[in-house]
Amino acid sequence: MTTTKIALKDTKRFSSLFLDYLDQKPELSPFYHRFPTVENFGEQLREKAASFPMAHRMITAQVLRNQYASLQRFDAVKENLRLMMKDKNTFTITTGHQLNIFTGPLYFIFKIVSVINTCKALKEAYPEYNFVPVYWMASEDHDFAEIAYFHLFGKKYRWETEQSGAVGRMNPQELKVILEALPEALPLFEEAYLKKKTLAEAVAHYVNELFGKDGLLVLDADNNGLKSLFRPVIRKDLFEHEAQQIVQQTSEELVNAGYKAQVHPREINFFYLMKDVRERLVKNENGDFEVLNKGWTMSAKEIDQLIEKSPERFSPNVVMRPLYQEWILPNLGYCGGPGELAYWLQLKPMFEHFKVPFPILLPRHFGMIFSKNLQHKWEKIGLPADEIFRNAEDIKADYINKESEQEINLEENVKALAEVFAAIKSKAHEVDQSLEGFIGAEEAKALKSLNNIEKRLKKSEERKHETGLKQIDSVLEKLFPGGGLQERHDNFLNFYLNNEDFLEELKAAFIAFDFRFNVMS
Repeated sequence: MTTTKIALKDTKRFSSLFLDYLDQKPELSPFYHRFPTVENFGEQLREKAASFPMAHRMITAQVLRNQYASLQRFDAVKENLRLMMKDKNTFTITTGHQLNIFTGPLYFIFKIVSVINTCKALKEAYPEYNFVPVYWMASEDHDFAEIAYFHLFGKKYRWETEQSGAVGRMNPQELKVILEALPEALPLFEEAYLKKKTLAEAVAHYVNELFGKDGLLVLDADNNGLKSLFRPVIRKDLFEHEAQQIVQQTSEELVNAGYKAQVHPREINFFYLMKDVRERLVKNENGDFEVLNKGWTMSAKEIDQLIEKSPERFSPNVVMRPLYQEWILPNLGYCGGPGELAYWLQLKPMFEHFKVPFPILLPRHFGMIFSKNLQHKWEKIGLPADEIFRNAEDIKADYINKESEQEINLEENVKALAEVFAAIKSKAHEVDQSLEGFIGAEEAKALKSLNNIEKRLKKSEERKHETGLKQIDSVLEKLFPGGGLQERHDNFLNFYLNNEDFLEELKAAFIAFDFRFNVMS
């Protein structure tokens, strides 16, 4: 696989907030702790080591061991589980993602490769420490519509279900219908979806099979033991509402700096979680706690007892989840896309309030893949890979000009016509000045005629090169399906099924701490 690197700003596909973060604009510096460089991880290591409780390390490591009881333990996984439990010099680099069926869009795979490669780079820079890549499953998320489909070989497959609540707790065996409809058998996903009891267990299975040899650890934080560690924060949020005030102020400061707030904190930033239920917790006018859409109410005393006895009933929202992650993991950096990093930038003072080091925010890798067929078409068009992000009409115009025997541009003729009319106007000024308006109108008509002639000539030339122009449209639609990026649409199986080395080639193509777009062919 060959890779062309393109500066993200040159793709014109990313927000100003994200690009300004990469450029380390001074306006954004108050909203993050350390910029993602290898050197900055040295300070991050020391800060996290001094503040992370050994008890949290032990409990999280034991939960991970329990969750791997039914999974194949690759040698690298065994070693990382051991290091998480025993070695205080072991730290994590984490990415998180929804439990999209069949892995969902390609960029999920990119996120996993990003944390794996980051850990390798950090181990080279700091050999006395250990770095473990972690995939945090968004198993408590209840937005089923976002995870219920994927695109394979130009066709969209969708999971239809009556199940509700946290997606990680859903029974995945309904996906048998999709497995039977696919163009070929997928034993990896058959094993996951038809033999595991929950979607979270199924995702952990296939992610482990794909990346276990790289030492990736998959964590399901929908767990009583892990939530027990988080009790102090749950109580403070439900009873004191500190996070709302802190994050709201930071959001306003971000907006005043010229950016948009990505998330909005609530008075209570936890959902109530039970089988088939994940609904917001709110305070009603009587001061009691209420589960929205269910009509269930609890007094302050009852909710406090519930936090103590059943902390797993409390599910953090988008504001609290990042803090929960850093509370239970010896984590140094979070790897995510532009939208994720945008809302992390609203949270730093909340971390400071709870005395938790704010992680280094690592942009994930970005990329698109030219299949052999697409590459062949693009080469026949005769354009380099780094021009793929140009405007489609400009690409076509350049192609026509390059392929045409003569350039279709009447600019010189327009200049010559203007000179002729200028001379006529000069004579008219001497003979009869009242004719100048008439001459000007005739000039405008003549220029319009030239413009129409140029358009007709170009249309004729386009018809001569219709095959090439169709090839341009075909390539662009594959790489920008529906006008969006390929990585946000296509499933990794589009490439993996025809190339078993695909994941290894991605690991080789993506370079840690190189925040450019990868065009791979």
